[in-house]
Amino acid sequence: MRVNQWTITLDTYETGGQYSSTTYTRIRAPYFSEDDFQFAVYRKTRFSALGKLLGMQDIEVEYPDFDPDFIIKANDEFKVRELFADSRIRELIQSQPSIHLEVKLAGVSFRARLPRDVYQLHFEEASLITDAARLKSLCELFGETLNRLYQIGSASKEDPGVQF
Repeated sequence: MRVNQWTITLDTYETGGQYSSTTYTRIRAPYFSEDDFQFAVYRKTRFSALGKLLGMQDIEVEYPDFDPDFIIKANDEFKVRELFADSRIRELIQSQPSIHLEVKLAGVSFRARLPRDVYQLHFEEASLITDAARLKSLCELFGETLNRLYQIGSASKEDPGVQF
């Protein structure tokens, strides 16, 4: 799927051995980063309070209907607040029963070396997601997030030419 010049790839893969395996659903979109901004957002769990006690980062984006339910980590607090100022992004994240959405270096997922400024928006869940409405919502989240990353000066409109 394409959103503007970005290619969003949805796939599944399986890990494990002969007696046990896990199927993962994954969505990825590579892009050129303008500023090395990285973040991760995921739902809080019963272990989150322990993590915070041990010094785990949790940035509050100052939305009382969002902050209590999610952990946000980022290398730039100002940028992450700009990203999450978009109400549609928050709404799409909140609609997910589980979520781990992050921006990371694209080279982490490839065997070949890529330019340092190629990053990827990345979602992965340890299950096979078959709900078409949920998959559509996740793809919409990717499109909205990529556009917002461009708006805040973190993503380039140039196609990185990376295929998953």
